[in-house]
This record gives sequence, C-alpha cells and structure tokens, in this order.
Amino acid sequence: MNTKKISMVALAICINLIGAQIALLFRLPIYLDCIGTVLIAALYGPVYGMIPNVLSGTIFFMMGDAFSLYYAPVGILLGLLTGWIWKYKKDNFVSLLITTLIVVLPTSFCSACITAYLFGGITSSGSSILVQLLKTPLGLTIACFVVQVLTDFIDKFVAMALVSIVDKRIPDKYKK
Repeated sequence: MNTKKISMVALAICINLIGAQIALLFRLPIYLDCIGTVLIAALYGPVYGMIPNVLSGTIFFMMGDAFSLYYAPVGILLGLLTGWIWKYKKDNFVSLLITTLIVVLPTSFCSACITAYLFGGITSSGSSILVQLLKTPLGLTIACFVVQVLTDFIDKFVAMALVSIVDKRIPDKYKK
C-alpha cells in the first residue's frame, strides 16, 4: 500500500465519519456512513474497499457507538461487492440502480440478521422506528430485512451516485 492509497483511505474514513454524524444528527432513516467505502472500492477494488468501513466503525465504537463495530461484516461485504462490481458498471442510471441492488441485497440480509438477533431491532439509526412499526405484522427478522433493504437501497444509491460523479472528476493519477 503506497502513501497515495493510505491517504485516500484516510480521506474515505473521514467521509464515512462525517456522513454518519450528519445522519445521526438529523435522525435520518439512512446512514450515510459508506460513501468513503464506496469511493475506495470504486478506485482501488475490493481489497482496499473493505478497509474504510471497518476502520470508521472502529473509530465510532471508540467514540461511544456500541453498535458500529458489530456491523463490520456488513462493511467488509459492502467493500468487497462494490469493488468487484464497480468495474462492470456503466455510466447510466439503470446500471447504477442494478449495481446498487446487487450490493444491497446481500448486505441488507447480513445487516438485518445482526440487527434482529443481536439488538432486537433497535439501533442508533432513525430506521429503528420503522422496524418497530413493522415488527408486529411481519415479525422482527422480516421487519428488519424489509427496513434494511429500503433504507440501504436509498443509502447505497446516494453513495454510489455521489461516487459516480466524483469518480469522473478524479484525475487518473489517484486511481492507480
């Protein structure tokens, strides 16, 4: 790992931390904690893509968010899938939707299982309210999965759309 990539990973961690703080501050039903992860996965592939979310989750854990570290497998899966599929993505809206869906389904399943079984459907995210509303008619695990798919799709779509815009403007010397 060279200095340029280390610096970009550090920037991605900061982007993740700032995005997550904005989402928590405004109690948004999305997380905004993966924009940096998607950026690194898009620029450097799946191996580097797994790093930012795990490290930003560790930092959040040290800052007092007890939930964040438990979601490290979701961040690893997100970086892995995004880094793998980004090279096949075309520069159009439909491709962005499909790419987002391919990444969201497995990561949402992983996240829903963690949320349901470890935390009873309640986390520091604003989406916990939706889980509690759907818990009675659907059951906890299915409610968590439905909410995760909906919120993750919006969250990851926003992240991937922003990264698509930024990716076109980043000079090639930072993409190697």
